[in-house]
Amino acid sequence: MSPDRHSRTMLPIPDRPAHGLTTYDAKDPDTSFPAIEPLLPPEGAPNVLVVLLDDVGFGASSAFGGPCQAPNAERLAAGGLRYNRFHTTALCAPTRQALLTGRNHHSVGMGSITETATSAPGNNSLRPNTKAPLATTLKLNGYSTAQFGKCHEVPVWQSSPMGPFDAWPSGGGGFETFYGFIGGENNQWEPALYDGTTPIEPPATAEEGYHLTEDLADHAISWVRQQKALMPDKPFFAYFAPGATHAPHHVPKEWADKYTGQFDDGWDVQRERTFARQKELGVIPADAELTARHEEITAWDDMPDELKPVLARQMEVYAGFLEHTDHHVGRLVDAIEDLGILDDTIIYYIIGDNGASAEGTMNGAFNEMANFNGMAALETPEFMVSKMDSFGSQESYNHYSVGWAWAMNTPLQWTKQVASHWGGTRNGTIVHWPNGITEKGGLRSQFTHVIDLAPTILEAAGLPEPAMVNGVLQSPMEGTSMLYSFNEAESPERHDLQYFEMFGNRGIYHRGWSAVTKHKTPWIMVGGVLPDFDDDLWELYDGTSDFSQAHDLAAEDPEMLAKLQRLWLIEATKYNVIPLDDRTGERLNPELAGRPTLIRGNSQMFFAGMGRLSESSVVSIKNKSFSVTAEVEVPEAGANGVIIAQGGRFGGWAVYAKDGKAKFVYNVLGIHEFATESDTPIPAGTHQVRMEFGYDGGGLAKGGDVTLYYDGTAVGTGRVEATQPMVFSADETTDIGQETGTTVSPDYTAQTSRFTGKIHWVQVDVGTDDHDHYIDPEERLRIAMARQ
Repeated sequence: MSPDRHSRTMLPIPDRPAHGLTTYDAKDPDTSFPAIEPLLPPEGAPNVLVVLLDDVGFGASSAFGGPCQAPNAERLAAGGLRYNRFHTTALCAPTRQALLTGRNHHSVGMGSITETATSAPGNNSLRPNTKAPLATTLKLNGYSTAQFGKCHEVPVWQSSPMGPFDAWPSGGGGFETFYGFIGGENNQWEPALYDGTTPIEPPATAEEGYHLTEDLADHAISWVRQQKALMPDKPFFAYFAPGATHAPHHVPKEWADKYTGQFDDGWDVQRERTFARQKELGVIPADAELTARHEEITAWDDMPDELKPVLARQMEVYAGFLEHTDHHVGRLVDAIEDLGILDDTIIYYIIGDNGASAEGTMNGAFNEMANFNGMAALETPEFMVSKMDSFGSQESYNHYSVGWAWAMNTPLQWTKQVASHWGGTRNGTIVHWPNGITEKGGLRSQFTHVIDLAPTILEAAGLPEPAMVNGVLQSPMEGTSMLYSFNEAESPERHDLQYFEMFGNRGIYHRGWSAVTKHKTPWIMVGGVLPDFDDDLWELYDGTSDFSQAHDLAAEDPEMLAKLQRLWLIEATKYNVIPLDDRTGERLNPELAGRPTLIRGNSQMFFAGMGRLSESSVVSIKNKSFSVTAEVEVPEAGANGVIIAQGGRFGGWAVYAKDGKAKFVYNVLGIHEFATESDTPIPAGTHQVRMEFGYDGGGLAKGGDVTLYYDGTAVGTGRVEATQPMVFSADETTDIGQETGTTVSPDYTAQTSRFTGKIHWVQVDVGTDDHDHYIDPEERLRIAMARQ
């Protein structure tokens, strides 16, 4: 192996001009210059594929004893290693930023998700430029880099089509190619996609067989093939992060039907079955114990009998969703194998970015946004039964019951968001690298963490951590390379100290021991009384003999507990965890949270063609009176189509024209639709169409009166009995002149939503105004600017 000629601690690698004879005439026989060579990493650097699934618990996949078949995970495990003590942060965006940087999540500003960012350094969702992403380091060392799937690391005020794009994968994230979505979740049938930073529509419809996971796999496969066809000597770093299996649990019906009847006995029985299977596989120690069900989780036998078939179907759908996802991961692995490069590719298959999600209430959800708005009571048992056959389909935005999340975390306590306990943070992980791992089908039980991936890849590639990137001095990575464990099964663990924290749930691991305290229950999103942090009860576990945290030793060893509590505080201070912040609703409000907002004031202008605007990119009309005024040009044949729409099938509102008449629809969670239609068509020519909504007041989620106007004259009245107080959608957007994704109203489709006239402008005003139901065109811009 020839020595590496590059100095790689400073990135980009500084150009070093060659010295020697410079001739006057290029035809001189002594004219000679060094050959131009492409930048490559050190000889022997492997290809890298990182697969990160979403919201999968330790006990979900068959590779770790679960009921959801994952034959491709099993295949990779048989040819590589299973890690049964690999840990995440308990929530998606924090885990992803930690993985991509090799630093703790609070160190890179991602103490929570981007939607609840504050101004505190550990929670502001801003990655410091002193902590460059792994992809940047690899790209600047000669790797080809690409990301496919979910990116939840973009600050919400930077998520509009205007950026800035520094935090986007193909902007400042180090990925030369990005195909996927921005945000925490997406509709698998009708996603809001980006190619790089350009919004695009899916290449097909659900009716034509489209599904996001398959689409992502198709693009990843095409990219890998092209990369090796054009640059066979250059290794790649591919990051495949599908939205699956985060809610909504969308999957073709035939995949869910494979599990018909398998979950009829409920979650308590499923825990016992999974536990037995885990023992049989050897993925948990022989002396591991099955932890008890907490009183906050209802026993299966105590659930209403009429709801049990629906609950069982929720789990059938989820199991099919996970198997479907594994199938498409397998297609990508097959493509790598077909190219003859599987042996020289490190594959990390991380089965979950946190524990299984308990954000769906005890009854589960047909539309998970109901719970996020504190309106889960709208989904009555009768409603759920009526929707049973639609779970997983285009008509649903579904989630499963808390009980299933608990079962999918067997044998551990708690779930996603609960960073204190292993049920929130322990994720089965597989590493496959035939050229670097001699043992096949091995098990590794050293404590490892998602921040260990980046230093592992650098060590495997023979690359140093950069001291400087783009002129900025870098802070050291905080993870520990796992490479030592690849071929040393009994080697002592090297990552022996790790803090955990999420929404006040916190813990510390140190040399086998863990001290933990659960502060907050994930599925209680609105209301509920939280204790003071100093009143939280701490538990103590000896992990050398208690894999699942089954025996609390706090009363028996208070000295060890006090030592670890003090250590947690030291680590929390070191990594920007302090101040603790357990707020939820308040943090959704940017003013209360202290983060920037893209739009200020009470008024916002829109123009035809604007679209793909996230909720954080538009003025909030929730729990307030508001008006929408649009100047439109109507042809003689009349107008049809959307003027402005926010949200979609599962919640939102729209002003549009149908059969020539102006119409306003407010859609509450896809359950209730309140429509107001004008008495007469919009006249031909240029006119103002206006909708005024007078909020009733008196709290959140109240209704209000609706009036429609043409040029200041009332032409229709109506009533909205309830509104969504917190969020319309995690993936649907605001569009002008048409509606992308799913549609607020069934009166039109995305394909037929384009406005048939011309839209000059649209203005949304929040609160009462002085326009007298009409905006003087000459005063329009002055008023809008004054209000911002």
